[in-house]
Amino acid sequence: MKIKKTISSIGKDIVGIALLFFFLFLFFNIEGLKQENGWFTLPASLVNVNTIFLGIVIEAIPFILLGVFFSALIQVYVSEESLQRYLPKNAYLALLPAAILGAIFPICECAIVPIVRRLIKKGMPLHVGVVFLVAAPILNPVVAASTYFAFQNQLVVLYSRMGLAFVLAIIIGLFMYLLFKNSEQLKWTTNELTGRELIQQVKPLDKKPNRVKQTLYHAADEFFLMGKYLIIGAFLAAFIQTFLDRNILVAIGSNEWSSTAVMMAFAYLLSLCSEADAFVASSFGSMFSTGSLIAFLVYGPMIDLKNTIMLFAFFKAKFVLGFIAVVTGTVFAAVMILQLFIL
Repeated sequence: MKIKKTISSIGKDIVGIALLFFFLFLFFNIEGLKQENGWFTLPASLVNVNTIFLGIVIEAIPFILLGVFFSALIQVYVSEESLQRYLPKNAYLALLPAAILGAIFPICECAIVPIVRRLIKKGMPLHVGVVFLVAAPILNPVVAASTYFAFQNQLVVLYSRMGLAFVLAIIIGLFMYLLFKNSEQLKWTTNELTGRELIQQVKPLDKKPNRVKQTLYHAADEFFLMGKYLIIGAFLAAFIQTFLDRNILVAIGSNEWSSTAVMMAFAYLLSLCSEADAFVASSFGSMFSTGSLIAFLVYGPMIDLKNTIMLFAFFKAKFVLGFIAVVTGTVFAAVMILQLFIL
């Protein structure tokens, strides 16, 4: 079974790399392909898809590299116990420090779910883990930097994204506490219940792990994991902008309610990395309202398709469905209020 999964994973990586090289080939040979007397004539629409796609990917990759490197350092050098040490025991007072911790650690939503699960297993309250789950992928320096560079001419997007994410992380954590009161919502494996997992993790004292190697391995794995989602998201964004009727997009984007709902749906389906999603969002800037772009940037890192799959794997279904409902409702309501009184 493991061999089959490994082969499948390698196959997906090969396909992703092949697609990237294909788009790069088109990029460097684009002038010859556009000419009618060239060796091959490429339709103008596909040329546009390729241009938008590569623009998004090239802008986003440096921030992904920075994000996965810091995430790897945290994974290897920062223990769960050190995080818990700074959290108050009071359920309500712990919400604010959890959001602040999320602002310090640049952990992408691709990696945050298993990290939060480990923290909860070690004794972190459920609602505090939820705050960290929704705050960390947005409230960190790498995401702030990528959002700044993507929206240099619209800094209100940066301020609104960070401000809303901080406030909503606390509100979402409070709602989840009121709904579940720190009840047991984790799914435990047989090995965890019997204690065998802990025994298997014990290593001989003379074999000290090489933390530098662990950091590099973790960063490489996370980069290829996130890179696949970035390529898919960039391609879909380029495809939508090229082939979807612009009159439809303009009609949707001009309405505050529909544009916000559509961009939240895009954020969920595209499942972009938070270090790169700002560049995808900025490519929609001419067609969608500023508020809907903010909704895209706040909602996607909190919950998306890939996160949902991981949550169902690690948590009970009732908790996951409640979490999705709370996040969706609070983000939509907050963006509507933001558009009504500020934007």
